[in-house]
Amino acid sequence: MENAVHEAFALAESAASVIRAAFPAQHDMLVVLGSGWAESVPALEAMSTSPVLTLDVADIPGFKKPTALGHGGALKSIRIGTTPVLLLTGRTHLYEGRGVHAVVHGVRTAFALGCRTVLLTNGAGCLRTDWNVGTPVVIRDHINLTAHSPLTGDNAPAPLAGRFVDLTDAYNESLRALVRTVEPGINEAVYLGLHGPHFETPAEIRMAATWGAEMVGMSTVLETIAARHLGMNVLALSLATNLASGLSGNKLSGEEVIQVGKDSSKKVGDLLGRVLIAFDQQKGTLAL
Repeated sequence: MENAVHEAFALAESAASVIRAAFPAQHDMLVVLGSGWAESVPALEAMSTSPVLTLDVADIPGFKKPTALGHGGALKSIRIGTTPVLLLTGRTHLYEGRGVHAVVHGVRTAFALGCRTVLLTNGAGCLRTDWNVGTPVVIRDHINLTAHSPLTGDNAPAPLAGRFVDLTDAYNESLRALVRTVEPGINEAVYLGLHGPHFETPAEIRMAATWGAEMVGMSTVLETIAARHLGMNVLALSLATNLASGLSGNKLSGEEVIQVGKDSSKKVGDLLGRVLIAFDQQKGTLAL
């Protein structure tokens, strides 16, 4: 296990070397596009104040093209205002069977490249029947029921922190407040992360509700833990792609998630763009 941990961080350094050779800018932020968010790529590229650079993730050490529906396989370098941003058009999920280190490889690679802020997005089932499907929300906290942690095993190599990390402020309040300045009516939610790939049973959703969960999905929590371990600031946005199991009477499917993402592409692309512009304008005053 010690070798696995050290090899994972060494692989992130190797990936960073390849990316650095292709993308000369010093990047400040990583944006990960989850289910339902990939349709926003053209809008974000159109906003870039410098030429968009693209790498196929298959050409970067430690990365493989995601197998999840609606996830792209590219890493892009864009610039929003004066802020260089790494844009990962898809992610690896735990249920793809590649292991927890593969799930958080993008975050660790971005850290090795100098990023200190990560914006994670996902599509998720919504437990709140008073929230509309197709609506983005801000994640304020999470419940990790994946039965995994990226910090399992030996300590990370020096000078990185040990295996323990405080998650009291996992999702940065200043960044959440930043979103509220550009989208004042946006809801905040507790996100429940599960292993997947199966959808939840109605009984599991009732259990999640008693624990205070409002959104449920199969990503984000492990990346957040890995990012906070490295001292990165995390903002996470979730798109309500469906009502959770047993709440609507409808059968759940991955195709439904993709369709809602397509139908919401203008909305989420606009929100992401406004959040990134606000970050660029206010990053010097944020409590990060």
